[in-house]
Amino acid sequence: MNDRPFIPAVFSGLVVIMAGAILASLLLASFLSLTSYTEHSIKWLITFLAFFCLFIGGFVSGAKAKTKGWLAGGLTAILFSLVAYLISTLGYDVAFTSSQFMLHGGYLLTGAVGGMIGVNLMKS
Repeated sequence: MNDRPFIPAVFSGLVVIMAGAILASLLLASFLSLTSYTEHSIKWLITFLAFFCLFIGGFVSGAKAKTKGWLAGGLTAILFSLVAYLISTLGYDVAFTSSQFMLHGGYLLTGAVGGMIGVNLMKS
């Protein structure tokens, strides 16, 4: 099997995730600065938006890969988790906790499901 189509598909999905995360961060930061809400009070909204971005990124990578969407979406989620881990550890000197590992495991499942749906919707 030729794995070359996975590389652009995975990076396309990663770009979509990063763009979605930046857009969501800008919108949420604006919302927080204009209202009396705190980050803690909208924690579930932040988590939902993160999972939504991972699903869309997995969907894009699966659609571009055209085969094995679970693998393309899963690899996209793993790359995102690696970037998040490196930023957390190297940038802020904060190690992942067990709850963050569980969250990133959920990201992996969400990206893989998004990839499976993306590859199947693009075939029809």
